[in-house]
Amino acid sequence: MPFKTYLVEDNPVIRENLVGFLEDVADATVVAHASTEAEAVTWLRSHRDGWDVAIVDLFLEQGNGFGVVDACRNRSKHQKVVVLSNYATADMRERSRALGADAFFDKSAEIDQLLEYCESVRDDH
Repeated sequence: MPFKTYLVEDNPVIRENLVGFLEDVADATVVAHASTEAEAVTWLRSHRDGWDVAIVDLFLEQGNGFGVVDACRNRSKHQKVVVLSNYATADMRERSRALGADAFFDKSAEIDQLLEYCESVRDDH
């Protein structure tokens, strides 16, 4: 059964590739996406039960992914927040976890791990 994914990514090419990857390989349905922190936070607050996994880039057109991750603090227990960023430093990983991210993956080197994580979420769903 596909799980509902919300994607926060401002690069249209990366976003399109991620949507295809998630829907074709990870058995996900991308229900919506945002390019800015404000747009993402607004959507998440108005669709509290409309997603299972939020995949969030840290650097956005406006604002940043940390604000999006923080806005997900009061999510349901089954909902997962994943940071997917090219800036996979120890500091960025720790800051994301401190704000409530369930996982953090390097956009350029850990796509396979993201897929494995998504499969485990789907299996638990």
